[in-house]
Amino acid sequence: MTDEVKHKCGIALIRLLKPLEYYQLTYGSWRYGLEKLYLLMEKQRNRGQDGAGVVSLKLDTPPGKKYFSRQREAGSSAINEIFKHIYSHYEEAERDYPDALNDPHWAKANLPFVAEAYLGHLRYGTFGSNNTENLHPVMRQNNWRTRNLVMAGNFNLTNVDELFEILVELGQYPKEYSDTVTMLEKVGHFLDTENQRLFDQFKSQGYTNRDITDQIGERISVPSVLAEASKRWDGGYTVAGMLGHGDVFAMRDPWGIRPAYYYQDDEVVIVTSERPVIQTAMNVKFEHVKELPPGHVLVVKKSGEIEMSQVREPEVKKSCSFERIYFSRGSDREIYRERKKLGELLVPGILEAIEYEVEDTVFSFIPNTAESAFYGMVKAVEDYILQQKWEKLKKINGACNSEEVMKIMTQRARIEKVAIKDLKLRTFISQDKGRKDMVSHVYDITYGTIRRGIDNLVVIDDSIVRGTTLKQSIIKILDRLGPKRIVVVSSSPQIRYPDCYGIDMARLGDFTAFQAAIALLKEHEMEHVINEVYKKCNMQKGLPKEDYVNYVKDIYKPFSQRQISDKIAEMLTDTDVNAEVRIVYQTIENLHKAVPDDLGDWYFTGDYPTPGGNKVVSTSFLNYIHGVNTRAY
Repeated sequence: MTDEVKHKCGIALIRLLKPLEYYQLTYGSWRYGLEKLYLLMEKQRNRGQDGAGVVSLKLDTPPGKKYFSRQREAGSSAINEIFKHIYSHYEEAERDYPDALNDPHWAKANLPFVAEAYLGHLRYGTFGSNNTENLHPVMRQNNWRTRNLVMAGNFNLTNVDELFEILVELGQYPKEYSDTVTMLEKVGHFLDTENQRLFDQFKSQGYTNRDITDQIGERISVPSVLAEASKRWDGGYTVAGMLGHGDVFAMRDPWGIRPAYYYQDDEVVIVTSERPVIQTAMNVKFEHVKELPPGHVLVVKKSGEIEMSQVREPEVKKSCSFERIYFSRGSDREIYRERKKLGELLVPGILEAIEYEVEDTVFSFIPNTAESAFYGMVKAVEDYILQQKWEKLKKINGACNSEEVMKIMTQRARIEKVAIKDLKLRTFISQDKGRKDMVSHVYDITYGTIRRGIDNLVVIDDSIVRGTTLKQSIIKILDRLGPKRIVVVSSSPQIRYPDCYGIDMARLGDFTAFQAAIALLKEHEMEHVINEVYKKCNMQKGLPKEDYVNYVKDIYKPFSQRQISDKIAEMLTDTDVNAEVRIVYQTIENLHKAVPDDLGDWYFTGDYPTPGGNKVVSTSFLNYIHGVNTRAY
């Protein structure tokens, strides 16, 4: 993706099912769980580079001993800094107690992060600062173990205002206005309620307070707590957590918007945001890693009992298709196939854009996430060329010499690595003029790959959001090669609407497709459409989110996809660009052909899976009209 778009976030939950000495004997180290956590987090670095955090939970610690340990770090090197800090304790212990360090009982009693459960988190901050205090996992502490709560997640809620007010009505005084704190306190409230209910029940049965503590730990129902807490959550979420006495859990939203996968055997239970990281870390097959069902929670009790429970009624599955197109690792078997299919399905539109001049066209891609789609695109181009060869051979019907046959048979797609991303460059210059010049050099080109004035150049990217890098850098630098025509191909459809479930795409005015539609309305003297949408959106202010309608769809209705694409091409072409620029977008229909099981497409279609989405897009449009540069939720 050429534009900077951030995704929130990644989780890794590990619960060891055997005593630590088992892993010492079987794998040569009680650090088995910690080492797996490091792998799972490193393999999900693509999901967050603003910061990271780790919490460990020791089981069966005596009173007065710390059972939670937490370490959080901001910055792109956060994972290494966290584990460097953790392992520094072990290096020190190895110097002072060289024989004791390999004793899991001694290590657990004397060192931090020697535990049976771990929760790791990677953050891409879509909102708020990236200081340590904003990093997950977050904690709600209490002297009662069963009231201690740790949570981390990949989520955005659209109705924080509503949920915040409910907490205030309950008598709470939240320390911060955010979806993270709101979710934590909401779960914490019902956790307290469940604790009190059980305490009263066992007290009436004659148990002592000390005995009641153990009874609550055995009987507390995490699914019941989450079912109550999540009743009014509107958004996409995967949330993982721990209770101080030993229960751990992972929960997914009813629409399956945010991803979650799990693996279990007789030694360990693991939950992550992506499937292949488990396959790699645990060396297991694709079919052994399961998808956490929407609206369900996976709980591992302190006893080691594993249960899967429905806590919300599953809705029509609307898993985020951007996960498949861009965010998730391409090493996933299904995602790799889907991305190739996306590239393949674009070829009819590409052939039309190059006017079927395949022999005079070079095909390439924008590094690095578009590479899989590129392979699919090239395969379909090769299939087209093969069909053309057959037609030519049938037409000449043997009336040719070997040289003519060889010329036909050796034709193939011309593939070059034209664009190169210079990872060493950083746009650190603060002055606008200098910064713009730096941005123009983030990409470099391979000279000599294009015949000047003769060849078309087709470059595929996974998406076009704002178009800033295309305009300021890529198109200009590709134009230096002298192509007759530059065709920029997007393996995703036009991004027309804000996302409010985890991706940093909250402002309508940022989207080049929206800018193009507005420009077309003005060119066709149809400003009344903009005014009508404004009036309709404004009339919805103050309504319950369930009553909102997405009237912003009317902005796009007067024009075809082709008209908007052509306008985008015009807008992204500076006057000093000599080549003709065309843009080819994926269609919604072909998106769903390529990605049939993940139907979340609200940023393309405006069809939001939750009521809060319609409220967000309406608010975002009003912000655009009023010139308010803030996110709409």
